[in-house]
Amino acid sequence: MQRKSDGLPLLRLPLKALGQRWWSGLVSVWVRGIVGVLVVGSLAACGSLPLAVSSSYQTISPSQDGIGRVYLGREIAKTMGHEGAAWLDRPSRGLQERPQAAVEHLALQPTDIVADIGAGSGYFATRLAARVPQGRVLAVDVQPEMLDLLGQKLAASQITNVESILGTEDSPNLPPNTLDLALMVDAYHEFAYPREMMTGIVAALKPGGRVVLAEYRAENPLVMIKRLHKMSEAQVKREMAAVGLRWLKTDDTLPQQHLLFFEKPAA
Repeated sequence: MQRKSDGLPLLRLPLKALGQRWWSGLVSVWVRGIVGVLVVGSLAACGSLPLAVSSSYQTISPSQDGIGRVYLGREIAKTMGHEGAAWLDRPSRGLQERPQAAVEHLALQPTDIVADIGAGSGYFATRLAARVPQGRVLAVDVQPEMLDLLGQKLAASQITNVESILGTEDSPNLPPNTLDLALMVDAYHEFAYPREMMTGIVAALKPGGRVVLAEYRAENPLVMIKRLHKMSEAQVKREMAAVGLRWLKTDDTLPQQHLLFFEKPAA
C-alpha cells in the first residue's frame, strides 16, 4: 500500500496484468471479426449467400404468396412452378393479355437479339421468334422443366432461332453486350434476387438496348391477380432506376398490364 492522499489509501494497480487482459480481449474481438468476414465471404463465393443480400434486402415473416424477402419496399412473390405451365398456355390468355399487341409495341427489327427472361414454356418466345427472322431469341428460365416444354414446342413448330438458356436465381447467364431488348412478362416480380438479376441483364444489353416489363397493374383493384403478383408503375420505375436504367415510356393499352419501357444509357 502506498502513502495516503487526502485521507484515502492508494492501492498499487496491477497495470501489467490489466494491460494484458485488455490486449487479449482486443485480439479476441479482432479474430472473431476476421473469422466472420471469412465465413460470409466463403458462403458468398460458394453461392450460398449473395454478397449484396445484406445491403439490398430485408427479411420479414413470409406472407401467403411471398418469400419473406423485401426489395425496395416490395415483398418478392413466390415463383410459379412448372406444374402451372398449362396456365401459361391457356386459350383465354390471348383475350386477357393481347400478347400479339404487346409484341407489336416492342417495335423489333428483323435482326434483333432479344431475351425473354422468365420464358416459361415459350408463350412469348415463339411469338418473338417470328418478329426477328434474321435475329435470335434467348429464352431464359430457372426451371429445366420449363425449358424442356419449350424445346418440345420449338420442335413441333420447327422454330430454329430460339435458344434455351438455364439461368439461376441471381443470374440470367447471358453474354455481355449482346441484347437489343430484354423482355419480362409477368416474371420480374418473382425474381428471388431482382437486383442481381437486373445487373446481369443490364450487362447483357448493348449500349442503348431496351428493357420492357409487362406487369399486372397494382393500382387497379379490378385486376383479379394476387397482390404480390402485381406491380405499380412507380415501383417498377424505382427498381429499374436502382440498376441505372432510364425510363422511356409506359404503355397502358393492354387490358390489364402496364408495358414499361426502359433504356440502358449509351454512355
